[in-house]
Amino acid sequence: MKQRDIYIANLNPGMGREQKGMRPVVIVSGDAMNGNLGLSLICPISSKIKNYAACVPLKKNRLNMLKQNSEIITFQIRTISQKRLRKKVGEISQQELEQVFKGLADVLKY
Repeated sequence: MKQRDIYIANLNPGMGREQKGMRPVVIVSGDAMNGNLGLSLICPISSKIKNYAACVPLKKNRLNMLKQNSEIITFQIRTISQKRLRKKVGEISQQELEQVFKGLADVLKY
């Protein structure tokens, strides 16, 4: 499990407006954390594109292997057990990861 990987994850149970269910997520934590703690920082991916300012659009392609165009929901970042990560399906590009970091910076700033 490495930074930039997209996995199908079980985000149940969820509460309120949290993203929940079986859905793609992207790992944003560094590989030292991912390899040693059994935890990863993830951002959920949604095919319901809302174009919020800090979210990162993803066009389906051979790298991410998504079934439809989607977006990374940076404001829903969370730490999860790696036991929630079921199956690797793809990854995002380094450029998209940099956009995620910019989106996270914006979320934390405003």
